[in-house]
Amino acid sequence: MRLYQFNRMCLLLMIATFGMVIMKSDTVLMAETNAIVSKTDWPSFRGRDAQGVADGYKLPVAWNLDPEQGEVAGVLWQSEVPGLGHSSPVVKGNQVFIATAIADQGDAPLQVGRGGRPDAADDNGQQSWVVLSYDKRTGKELWRSVAHRGIPRATRHAKATHANTSVAVHGDRLVAFFGSEGLHCFDLQGNLLWSRDLGVINISKYGIGWGYASSPAIHKDRIAVICDDPSQPFVAVLRLADGEEIWRSKRDDDCERSWGTPAIFSHGSRTQVVINGWPWIVAYDFKNGKELWRIHGGGDNPVPTPFEAHGAIYITNAHGAMSPIYAVNPQASGDITPADEAGQEPNEPGHEPGIVWSTMRGGSYMSTPVVYGDYLYLGSSSGVLRCLHARTGQTVYEKRLGSGASLIASLVAGDGKIYCASENGTVYVVAAGPEFKILARNPMGHPCFASPAISAGVIYFRTTSGLVAVEPLDG
Repeated sequence: MRLYQFNRMCLLLMIATFGMVIMKSDTVLMAETNAIVSKTDWPSFRGRDAQGVADGYKLPVAWNLDPEQGEVAGVLWQSEVPGLGHSSPVVKGNQVFIATAIADQGDAPLQVGRGGRPDAADDNGQQSWVVLSYDKRTGKELWRSVAHRGIPRATRHAKATHANTSVAVHGDRLVAFFGSEGLHCFDLQGNLLWSRDLGVINISKYGIGWGYASSPAIHKDRIAVICDDPSQPFVAVLRLADGEEIWRSKRDDDCERSWGTPAIFSHGSRTQVVINGWPWIVAYDFKNGKELWRIHGGGDNPVPTPFEAHGAIYITNAHGAMSPIYAVNPQASGDITPADEAGQEPNEPGHEPGIVWSTMRGGSYMSTPVVYGDYLYLGSSSGVLRCLHARTGQTVYEKRLGSGASLIASLVAGDGKIYCASENGTVYVVAAGPEFKILARNPMGHPCFASPAISAGVIYFRTTSGLVAVEPLDG
């Protein structure tokens, strides 16, 4: 009897152990599968970690969407998008998400072309702020959900829209932030889970509300948002699960305006949120909002989003007296403003505490640059592409892309190529590396203000008329 009980216990133990091994193997397999799947996601503005880079798949070089320029080619699908928005595509699993503002009456006006006068758009009627989901493979609309409906609480610039911001996805949650029209969280089936009103955020200049453009950023179970209304600027971090505010830091003496997206970086036990602002660029402790470091000066219209590459945080802005580029040590602390703010040549690496290198000329005004390989690429609203050594800041080349080219959209890269989507309705594909070489000039048929997304060998463009998926011509 005892032998039977002993054998039975051994058998049960073996079964339990074998079951645990199977469960552990399944868990590891599931984790590995999820990790593989996540590599094809573009979960927020500028993709993973806001770097604007997606490698691992062959990407298209040449295509055409304009029938007047020849046969349409290289297009996987194209879908109309209602309303008006500069919201960039975001990819999660089999869904592509964008946001838009749909006016109750008439078409929303949009100024296209050079000559961005400080004018507000005549676009203050009743509208709906909407999040849309499309099938990544076919372009079929899966669902649309209204986040808010009403009269805009702030005006927008004539070249902007009421839906400039991109959504951010983390796990099974999607977050959209429309500034004065609120912060909203959905599940991936389009069901609204919660909303938060953070007040009027009227980012004004010349007495005109230029519109809101800072997309939300998500890290683990927290959301970071910038609310730089000149009258009451602040940065806040909220809980993803329910929108509860974790902390808020006032920025009254730090920032008069900014349009960039907050960037979150983790290094060991330190996680920081970096905000490109004017007159100060500031980094905060992500846990509690305590200031970590700051840089004074720069362009007075800070738009590009900070990002990380080669162990440094890259920040640029322009407009006014300066157009700096900073490569910042992530472990910086205190005031790290370069001593020679007027200098034109890059400071030597390590020249200033906390600064890897910096230069006060040549930064981007609207478009966020990209670091790909050993080089930093910056696009300008005048159609000039600049290439610098990413580790030193030394200029490699400065070339014009073409007549009428204006780079408002941020640059993205992959498969040895730099993609430059232009306001003139052309996407310029440039070979990565120290030699300037345009591989293709691709007609889109409509202007491109939104930054592209890349997923599994397909590039998703949002033009002023719709959403387009482009794939390599040979499949």
